[in-house]
Amino acid sequence: MAEFKSAVDTRSEEFSANKASYERLLAQLRGEQQSVISSGRDAQVARHRERGKLLPRERIDLLVDTDSAFLEFSTLAAWGQYLDEGGVPSAGVVTGVGIIEGLPCVIIANDATVKAGSFFPETIKKHLRAQEIAEQNRMPCVYLVDCGGGYLPLQDKFFPDRDSFGNAFFRQCRMSHMGLPQISAVFGGCTAGGAYIPALSDELIMVRGNARIHLGGPSIVKVAINEDVDCETLGGAEMHARVSGVADHLVDDEPAALAMIREIIAHGNLRRPPMAPPKTPAPPRYDSDELLGIVSRDRKVPYDAREIIARLVDGSDFYEFKPLYGAEIVTCTAAIHGYPVGIIGNNGPMTSAASLKATHFIENCNQREIPILFLQNVPGYMVGREAEQGGIAKDSAKMVYAMSTCRVPRLTVIVGGSYGAGNYGMCGRGFWPDFLFAWPTAEVAAMSADICTNILVELRRGSVSEGAATDQELAEIERRTRAMFEEQNDPYYATSRLWDDGLIAPTDTRDVLGLCLALCASRPELPGANPVYRM
Repeated sequence: MAEFKSAVDTRSEEFSANKASYERLLAQLRGEQQSVISSGRDAQVARHRERGKLLPRERIDLLVDTDSAFLEFSTLAAWGQYLDEGGVPSAGVVTGVGIIEGLPCVIIANDATVKAGSFFPETIKKHLRAQEIAEQNRMPCVYLVDCGGGYLPLQDKFFPDRDSFGNAFFRQCRMSHMGLPQISAVFGGCTAGGAYIPALSDELIMVRGNARIHLGGPSIVKVAINEDVDCETLGGAEMHARVSGVADHLVDDEPAALAMIREIIAHGNLRRPPMAPPKTPAPPRYDSDELLGIVSRDRKVPYDAREIIARLVDGSDFYEFKPLYGAEIVTCTAAIHGYPVGIIGNNGPMTSAASLKATHFIENCNQREIPILFLQNVPGYMVGREAEQGGIAKDSAKMVYAMSTCRVPRLTVIVGGSYGAGNYGMCGRGFWPDFLFAWPTAEVAAMSADICTNILVELRRGSVSEGAATDQELAEIERRTRAMFEEQNDPYYATSRLWDDGLIAPTDTRDVLGLCLALCASRPELPGANPVYRM
C-alpha cells in the first residue's frame, strides 16, 4: 500500500481562511444544539422538577453504562418549524444508541417539557427512524415514555398514512417477532395512541404517583360515556400493576425504573457478537482538525476526497482501487477504529467511467463483506451530448442498482453538495443507508440554484401562452428562485426535516463512523422468534 502524501498546505492563507470560516459554522452548530436542549422552557422544566421527574437526557445518562458513548440522532429535528406554536425543540423526543449492560440499544425518550410530549409529524418521523435503525442493526428498543399523544391540530399529518403514528406500533410488533426486546418505562402521562407504546412492549415498568396509561383521559371518558373518574383510578401505576395487569413492574421513582430496565436487559439472555474491531486501531497520521481548512468556504471550489479520507482512516493508510480510471470518483479500502470499510468519495461530476468504477468497487465490497462509506460531494451525473451518447443513463443505473442491492452495511456522510441523481447513486436518504450524517457544509437539492434559476427563466422566456416576458418579470423569477434555494438548501432546513440522522462536526466524524461500524459489525443473525403477546 503506497503511503498517501497530503498536498494540503496548512500554512497557506487559503487554508487559514477556510478554517476560520468553518469554525464559525461549528460555533453556530453548537449554539443551535445547545439551544434546543436547554432554553426556552423554564416554566415547564420547573413543573417537571416539582413532580420529581428527570429530563429525558438525564434519564438516558442514568440508563446507559458508565463512560459509554450515547450517539444521539437528529438533535435539530423540527428546527425552525412550528414557530406559531412556540417551536418543538428536537421534535419533542430524544433518540439514539446507548450501551446498556454491555448491549447496544436504541433509546427513544419523550420530552414532556415540549408540548407535554405530544407527537408532531417530525416526532413520528424521528421515532420511526430510530426504530428503523434498531431493526436494521438488530438492537433492542427501550422506550422512556412521557407523552400526551398526538398534537390534535395536526392530526391529518400524523395519524392516517402509512408512515404515520400507526407504523410505530407495527414496527414494535415486527421487532418483537424478530426477537428484538421492546422495553418501556412510563414516567408520566401516556394517553391515546401513546398508550400503545408501552402496551405493545415485552415488559413494562410504571413509576408510582406520576405514571398513567389510558386510551382516553378523564375528559374523554366524561364526554363519551358520562362517567366521572380521576386520572389515578382510570390509569394510575398502582391500578395497572394490581388490577389491570398492564404494568409488569411498579417502582417508587425514576432511578428505580431505569435500574429495572438495566436488570431486565442483564437477565434477558440477549446475545450479540463482540463489538471489538478485527484490527488494532491507529489514529490518522494527519490531524482531523485539518479538515476544517480543507473544505473551501466557497462551495464551488473543489477539494480532493483523498484529503478527507486521509484524516478519517487508521494511519491515514488506504488501498485505492482503479486509481487511474474514472478520476471523478475515489474508491478505496481502509480501516476506521480497526473496522474494515470501503470508501467512495466524489471528485467531480459522475461520468460513465466513474459510475462503472464505483459499480465494480461496490460489487467487490459486497463479495468480501466490507461495509461501504459514501462521502458525498457530488454535483450530479454528467449531462450533454457526449455523456448521453456514451451511455451515462445505463452506466449510472448500474451504480444505483449495485448500491441498492448490496448486502453489506452502507454509511453516508454528506460533506458538501448532494445534487440530483448524484444523491441517489451515492446512497442518499431514499436508499435506506444504515446511517446518514451531514456536515454543516452539506447542501441537498435537485440541482444547484444557478441551474434551476436559468431553467425557470428560459421556460418563462420561451412560453407562448403567457406572452412575452418583461425584464422585470424575469428578474422576479430569478429573485424568488434564489430565495427558495437559499432557504431550502440550508443544512438546518434538511436536518430539521430528518433528511439526515444529524449534523456532525468534521472533527467528530471518525468517532461517529467508528461507533456505527461497530454496531454494523456486531449485529447478529435473526433468530426464529415469536412476538410477546401481553395478557
